[in-house]
Amino acid sequence: MTEKDKQNRFKDWLPLVIIWLVGAACDRIWFALDRNIPYWDQADYLTGTLNYWQALQHPQWFSPQWWTSFWQITTKVPPLTYIAAAIIQNLFGRGPDQATIVNLFFSAILLISVYGLGEKLFNRQVGLWAAFLCQVLPALYRYRLDFLLDYPVTAVVTFSFYCLTLWKIKTAETQRTQRRREEEERDPPLPPLVKGGFSGWFWAGMFGLSLGLALMVKQTALLFLLTPILWVEAGAFRQRAWGKIGQLIGASCLSVLVFGAWYRTNWLLMLTSGKRATIDSAIAEGDPALNTIDAWIYYWKILPYLVSWPLLLVPIVGILLYFWKQISKTESIFKFSPAQPHTRTAASFKWLAIFLVGGYLLGSLNINKDARYILPLLPVGAILLAYGLTLWRGRFSKHIRWVTASLAVILMLLNLWPIGGDGITKILSPRVQHYAYMGAEWPHQQVIAEIIKTEPDLQSTLGVLPSTPQINQHNFNYYGALANFQVYGRQVGTRQKHLKQDARSLSWFVTKTGEQGSIPKTQPAMVQLIEKSSDFELHKSWKLPDKSTLKLYHRRQPSVVVKPLSPEKGSEKIKLNRVIVPEKAPPGIPVPVTYEWSSPSEQLRTGLVLLTWRKSAVTPEKQTQQQWWLHDHATAMGFLYPGTSFETGLPDLETTTKELRVIEQTAMLPPGNITPGTYTLEAAYFNRQTGETYPIQVPPVTLNIDPTAAAKPAPELDLVTQLRILSAELPKGAKALESLFDQIGRINQYDPIQDYLEQAAQALEYRLKREPQNLEWAYGVALARVLQQRVPDAIAALQRVTQLDSQNPYAFAYLAFVNLYDWRPSAAQIALKQARQLNPNFPELQALSGVAALMQGNLVQAWHHIQQLTAKN
Repeated sequence: MTEKDKQNRFKDWLPLVIIWLVGAACDRIWFALDRNIPYWDQADYLTGTLNYWQALQHPQWFSPQWWTSFWQITTKVPPLTYIAAAIIQNLFGRGPDQATIVNLFFSAILLISVYGLGEKLFNRQVGLWAAFLCQVLPALYRYRLDFLLDYPVTAVVTFSFYCLTLWKIKTAETQRTQRRREEEERDPPLPPLVKGGFSGWFWAGMFGLSLGLALMVKQTALLFLLTPILWVEAGAFRQRAWGKIGQLIGASCLSVLVFGAWYRTNWLLMLTSGKRATIDSAIAEGDPALNTIDAWIYYWKILPYLVSWPLLLVPIVGILLYFWKQISKTESIFKFSPAQPHTRTAASFKWLAIFLVGGYLLGSLNINKDARYILPLLPVGAILLAYGLTLWRGRFSKHIRWVTASLAVILMLLNLWPIGGDGITKILSPRVQHYAYMGAEWPHQQVIAEIIKTEPDLQSTLGVLPSTPQINQHNFNYYGALANFQVYGRQVGTRQKHLKQDARSLSWFVTKTGEQGSIPKTQPAMVQLIEKSSDFELHKSWKLPDKSTLKLYHRRQPSVVVKPLSPEKGSEKIKLNRVIVPEKAPPGIPVPVTYEWSSPSEQLRTGLVLLTWRKSAVTPEKQTQQQWWLHDHATAMGFLYPGTSFETGLPDLETTTKELRVIEQTAMLPPGNITPGTYTLEAAYFNRQTGETYPIQVPPVTLNIDPTAAAKPAPELDLVTQLRILSAELPKGAKALESLFDQIGRINQYDPIQDYLEQAAQALEYRLKREPQNLEWAYGVALARVLQQRVPDAIAALQRVTQLDSQNPYAFAYLAFVNLYDWRPSAAQIALKQARQLNPNFPELQALSGVAALMQGNLVQAWHHIQQLTAKN
């Protein structure tokens, strides 16, 4: 590089930095003045950043279990943006404005990549104009001011395409140099893998790294990069350029190292959630079907909104006039000249067209249409627009470029600030208004604070019935996460058959008057159930900026009540102060029961209570399963808030030592086939952290099971009992799974951290040590571990199930499925062989066998199983 080139490079980097700084300043001013609430997706993603922030406070870098749990924090969307925003919030504090600082980092990546592409493919002037356009294109600044994944994926896709372009250029230069060397016969030919050149290997590595990072931001990055990747691969094979092929293989391996761990851990949930995110959303929003022309021209029609009319028409006119002059060969007042020689310009256009056309077609394959889903095409499109601007030459060329640029800046300001000019934006830059909201504040933090004030020692779940942009389950959940994860927001009342269970399972609900938003058909009935029920009272209400009223309802008799007590010397162990049950109850129907416990909060927080209702006057050795039942659960049903510090991640000392009284109002379920008679309670304490156990003295209490007794009204069964009931259906196989997972989805809403799964697993594992042949408990442990995605524990639990239920083919099918999930096809094949020997006729076996064969690379065997499956259907 000559001294002049270095000076030019510095002169170009300075305006590039200025472009970034001015854009950054404008963005931060907008965020500083905007007082709006994050909407659905934004709030969901922001919560993800806090989850990763919390996980990174105490990392265990050398623990495989920690890494597995780290990747499982988000199971549907790759976590790179969350992790980056978590690091940013660790530096600047937690909050929505702080999290969006990460977009400044992605803006820098985007501007550098776009400038580099423009400079390498055309010239430095095109690169600078393209970088400027990326700051003022309506779609880019619109989504740059939201915390969504689409702007980050746009930046990393552009960076990855830039790396691929540099690799393509460097390897082409090396090939030309090598051909000259061979023609002149100055040196012997280089080995095949060296022919690509060391710079080629470097940029291949950079491309592999950038591709892996892009796929760790969002899966859709591949839609935009697949076509250029296949193009260069096909070219390398056509030229028999084995060095280039080796570099591409190396790049692929490097990218797998980057993204492989997360995708391996979450591949199944990612695939199964894709239907809801695409097909279901498309149907709900009325997007055009793929067999219609509208599906393929959707993004073409909205292009003027994404780019704006001035930034679209002025460059296009410049390009058309230039080519018209080249064809007509006549003089004009416009003195056009191409920025580069024709051959290079044509090759550059071709390369950009490969990216744009391929990305457009593959992006259009996504049936769920939204402007932000096509965002990664715009920076590359901006290079073409910048090239069109630079084609204007002559006396008026600077005026045309700078008037266009000034108009773009004015339109951006009018679209982002409520300063008038709606008439102009509706014509020149429509449908991208994103005003900073400077009105009255929304009361989300006040609602969360009110719940914590009312129940300071409990973790609460708030049922959110409206679903408007400002009032929905995601943003209440986010502000609950900001409050030390003490309150979670969940949308309930979405299915008619679950309405009563939803209303009976939560203690807090919010409703609002006026516009309800995108709600299910069952929502009005759910609102009536809460507002008209005598079980709830209006706790507090707030006037909203949209003139409607937000109402917070609280259960009059919550299922768990926690009260502070004066500390007593020697009261280190948990006490059961009283048990309230009806005098008699029929079998097979939930029975109301109240337990009152007292202890230092640390014992309560870490404890399981192992409760056995046993028939009187019969020793445990002589009892049958029809003469007892369980009611194991965590104290306070697992909802006792640990008082963990958001800064240290450690329990607060004052919180862990204070004495508490916990009152649980719940229900238990005597089996339908239980022997009638009088039953008494036995209790033991199990420490979930240390494994310590000790008996608990039980106050006098009896319950008479009488088939003729009238059932008493009872609350909902605790979640651990519900899980044990559901696990008993597992031996029935596929016909029971749909209903089972429907109920699991409902239950998970009531316990957002799914602690009930760990409660059930630990309690049943403890009991299995004393009664190892109990098949029902073994299925319960297996179901809990599968739902927790703790694969080694799930495999061990299912292996125990296959030993106890060795004549049930479904037990082996479950074991095979978990092995396939963990990418262990050989182990799955062994289990499937056992299942086929027991019953070769149910179709799920053929499907699992086909997947196992495919994972092992046995395409013939996989095809055989597919044929058998289709023949049976």
